[in-house]
Amino acid sequence: MTGSRAKRYMPMTVTFLDMKARPAAPPPPLPPGKLAILRAEKPPVHFYRYLYDTVGEPYYWVDRRRMDDISLKEMLEAPTLDLYVLYVDGCPAGMAELDYKDCPTGLLAYFGLLPEFIGRGLGAYFLYQTVQNAWTRPITKLLVNTCTLDHPRALPLYQRMGFVPYSREDRRIELL
Repeated sequence: MTGSRAKRYMPMTVTFLDMKARPAAPPPPLPPGKLAILRAEKPPVHFYRYLYDTVGEPYYWVDRRRMDDISLKEMLEAPTLDLYVLYVDGCPAGMAELDYKDCPTGLLAYFGLLPEFIGRGLGAYFLYQTVQNAWTRPITKLLVNTCTLDHPRALPLYQRMGFVPYSREDRRIELL
């Protein structure tokens, strides 16, 4: 045997959603604890990889894991990308990546919480703040997609926040 492995794939259904105006709904209640949401300006690659891998591992996030460090660093330093980090009691608890390279359309490329922070009422609060931050840019539409591999509450949360599904597609991802 040469040591090569057969490629493995995971099926999924992707739901594409959009939001065409800043939501008018009031913010969700402030969760307990000391919270901060900070924009990470030109974050180190290792810090981004920590967030991405820790948040995304249970949901098979693989795209950024396939990027080399140089390409990832360039992406993270682009003026069209905003990375927000949720901190709870001084610890990183979640990440939100906003991409504006197709302005006036914004994209919520990645959003999620570290596993130990799920179920504490942080997701809705963090998503609301992320959406509000996105609309400070000159956008006319904000996109997001989620799939059946994501947390089961992801799609309902996006819809509660004001995103509207406009398409669905069956796909498969190659596992690492």
